[in-house]
Amino acid sequence: MTGLKPPPHSVLDRYHGDEVRPLYTGRVRVRGGVAQHGRASGVVRSDDGALSVDLRLPAELGGPGGGTNPEQLLAAGYAGCFHGAMVLVAARAGMELVDPSIDVAVTFARDPVDGLYLLSAEIVVCLPGMDPIRAAELVRNTERVCPYAKMFHRGISHVVRVAVD
Repeated sequence: MTGLKPPPHSVLDRYHGDEVRPLYTGRVRVRGGVAQHGRASGVVRSDDGALSVDLRLPAELGGPGGGTNPEQLLAAGYAGCFHGAMVLVAARAGMELVDPSIDVAVTFARDPVDGLYLLSAEIVVCLPGMDPIRAAELVRNTERVCPYAKMFHRGISHVVRVAVD
């Protein structure tokens, strides 16, 4: 692809307002697929057609594996967002990064509190050759900017609606 470039540093400018100001909404629909179960055989499609993924239950959860699963999608979103935010924060601070990478693990687990399920995430920020103190400061500042990091720290506003039409 040509024409790809990072957003301007101005995206880090603070917003001053009384209400949340939506900038973009990603929309997907999941259908059950062959097994009529979104997690085991789901079909994910975005409203703009850019995303098309077949979900498969990982072998660790009793499925055949060999496909994408919700934890991988969440990890990909978190890693991509954190990387982008970190590059912008570094550029604004005049820091040069050399081949930074982000590893994210999202774990689906049993919840000892209610006996059901929960998700957890671990992120490893790889900053080759960087001074450890500067690297830690950059990561702390990125956590303040990255909406995924904020979601994992503070939770997320959500609404569940039912449609029967």
